[in-house]
Amino acid sequence: MADQGPKPATGNRRADTPTDEAGAQYHLHLSAGQIPPTILMPGDPFRVEKMCQTWDDGRELAFHREFRSARGTYKGVEIGAISSGVGSPSLEIATQEFAVIGGETIIRVGTCGAMRAEIELGDLIIPVAAVRRDGTTDRYLPPEHPAFADPEVYLALVEACERLGLRYHLGIVASIGSFYLGQERPVHGGFWQSSADGMIEDLRKAGVACFEMECSALFLLSRLFGMRSGAILGAVANRATNRFGDFGAEENSIRAANEAVLILDEWRRVKAAAGRTTFYPSLLAK
Repeated sequence: MADQGPKPATGNRRADTPTDEAGAQYHLHLSAGQIPPTILMPGDPFRVEKMCQTWDDGRELAFHREFRSARGTYKGVEIGAISSGVGSPSLEIATQEFAVIGGETIIRVGTCGAMRAEIELGDLIIPVAAVRRDGTTDRYLPPEHPAFADPEVYLALVEACERLGLRYHLGIVASIGSFYLGQERPVHGGFWQSSADGMIEDLRKAGVACFEMECSALFLLSRLFGMRSGAILGAVANRATNRFGDFGAEENSIRAANEAVLILDEWRRVKAAAGRTTFYPSLLAK
């Protein structure tokens, strides 16, 4: 018998809002209630495993493609993690699907390439805002629309670094949708475009602290999706000194992010006691 062509789809799964066969989010394989509303978001899925080892308890929830998730507690406070993979297109997926299942707060825990000589390998950078060259957010809003960290999450990360005695820097980051040519690195075969000439120096003069690949998408999309976000980045490269290495960057960024989740929970209770929805420093004096 001749092939009659494609068979009609069965079930009620939709292409515009895809789910897996169990009805969970298509990429994350998570449903509402499975993960706490506050999570850490590394790029590397294997960093999720390292995060679990720093919690009071931790267990993996799902691992599909670059998206690995876990939940646990840190000093008695619920905490979760979802890896986003490399770059803003996959971070868009993780952020959207986390929002759908009840997400509220995301702290990106990543690495970066510093542009200033005084930023040492292993130092942490807490971005207040990001230059939008990520290749994803221009599908949502024009380039003049700002991408900025939630002030409360940003302050909690600063407080965390102070409590733990970690060396950190504040500033603007440049989120780039290219690891090589887009960050003024040579590529195989010698191809080059003149538009890359002097990029690092121009950004440095404008006060940009480092290159990375996801913050601008996280800051803008989380706000559009009704969530808040911030980021802590460990410097594993320095383009001013041309040095490369971890030097504790990953470990310290995880420590700071964990502590920031604890601090945000402390401030949540302070706000509730004061009948406020916004945290401000003098609430602590009261």
